[in-house]
Amino acid sequence: MSYCLSHQLAAAEGGKTIAELAGEFDVHPNQIAQWKKQLLQSLPELFSCSRQKEKQKRDDLTEYLYQQTGQLKVELDWLKKKLELTLEQKRKALEPGHSKITIYRQCELLGLNRSSVIINLVVTCSITSS
Repeated sequence: MSYCLSHQLAAAEGGKTIAELAGEFDVHPNQIAQWKKQLLQSLPELFSCSRQKEKQKRDDLTEYLYQQTGQLKVELDWLKKKLELTLEQKRKALEPGHSKITIYRQCELLGLNRSSVIINLVVTCSITSS
């Protein structure tokens, strides 16, 4: 029969005797002792697992933030080269084959309407391939 954690905690708490708890929960006193033993044995594992999970979460967040920082640095460096250009110069400054910044993100950074840029790229590609 499975009992909840509150029964195990009551057994480990020490506020009542094993006999009192056995009467309260309507179980044999040996069951109370067993609950207490199980709880006390599992406590170190519970805390070590939670620490490992917290450390893993921190490590994952740190890795994600480093990745974001790197991406933003690439975008900033790219954008610095493209500042103060006319609309036509901005369109010409787009690099569709850039390995780190998508064409969509380049449009956002330059303040260009993506749909007009994509249409121009498609038209340009179809003219050059003909």
